[in-house]
Amino acid sequence: MRNDTALDDQMTGALGHVGSADVLVGIPSYRNAGTIGHVVRTVVRGLRTSFPHMRAVVVDADGGSDDGTSDAVREALDGMPGIVGAYRGLPGKGSAFRAIFEAAAELGVAACAVVDSDLRSITPEWIERLLGPICSGRAEYVTPLYARHKHDGTITNTIAYPLTRALYGWRVRQPIGGEFGFSGELARVFLNGESTAGLWESDVARFGIDIYMTTTALVRGAAIAQAYLGAKVHDPKDPGADLGPMFRQVVGTAFRLAAANEDRWCAVDGSTSPPVVGEVGVVEPEAVNADAALLVRRFREGESEHGATWREALSDGSLDAVRRAMAEDLPHALEGEAWARIVYELLAASALRPESTDEYVLSLVPLYFGRVAAFIDDARDMTTSGSERLVEEQAAAFEAAKPVLRERWRRS
Repeated sequence: MRNDTALDDQMTGALGHVGSADVLVGIPSYRNAGTIGHVVRTVVRGLRTSFPHMRAVVVDADGGSDDGTSDAVREALDGMPGIVGAYRGLPGKGSAFRAIFEAAAELGVAACAVVDSDLRSITPEWIERLLGPICSGRAEYVTPLYARHKHDGTITNTIAYPLTRALYGWRVRQPIGGEFGFSGELARVFLNGESTAGLWESDVARFGIDIYMTTTALVRGAAIAQAYLGAKVHDPKDPGADLGPMFRQVVGTAFRLAAANEDRWCAVDGSTSPPVVGEVGVVEPEAVNADAALLVRRFREGESEHGATWREALSDGSLDAVRRAMAEDLPHALEGEAWARIVYELLAASALRPESTDEYVLSLVPLYFGRVAAFIDDARDMTTSGSERLVEEQAAAFEAAKPVLRERWRRS
């Protein structure tokens, strides 16, 4: 068995049997027997309907499920070529994607898409909208654009979207959305990396993969599009109960990529919206529970562990905002420009001391909990579409505060 591959023997053998393909849809999975059959059946319908004259293949890169996930995939393929097996490497979504990228490179596909294995709202049209712009040459990288409940996607709303937009100048609304389309050439770029040492031993092998892909596409100047996919209904997570590890992996990767690509973002001002594939509609997604009281408690508990890091990395103005937030019932002092400055100052500190990036990102986690609690309060009487105004205001504040990042960066 080769040590330089994410493909197990079963997947390698299946690749040899398939030989070549034009389009590929990859699905990372782990214990998703209850949902993945529906996802695969929908993918197969989408491929057969929208790309009937292309050689298509479905790849399921599994994390070693013991619940029948792989059997559910094979049954749902309904005769379509499939590559099903366990990825090798660090446990995580990124390692699964590495196996998918390898399969794409081996098969010589022109266009790829990836979708999550727990989707309940996926339709065949998703596949056309993710792959179609790639196949037609209109785009090289397609990100999802969908309606998510106002309590869903909190890492995206508070960090990933505003930071990506301000740094790289594109309003990619869901840079870590989970569903993407990309060219075969980009699949090879993602696989081999360009600016991240030890790529597949880093957080890119876990939840850092989405922000790595989006950032890589942006800094390469790839043609970007957004595919409107309607509502995203999946297995949601309470931001206070479940998202700490994901936050650390996503934001840590974003910080490291910013340090590696200073020349690509430093002179960027303002932002541009990518073209949208599909007609955007008004949808109210399924509700996602969020416990604001738990978030506030975890924010306040963070001072004892991370207060020294805050005092070392943050400016007097940002420290004052944190102190005011600690004194509030809900930490509204962590909003707008104050929140942008905090993120930028910790990003700049991590560039100055890259060996301490994990420490700075960890210190941001309780502040993020506080920021989300304030957002929940601000949006409590709003629809999901109404709350989008708050997200856009925060993103605009990141753009306006970008001189703070440049100034701190010069000092580093």
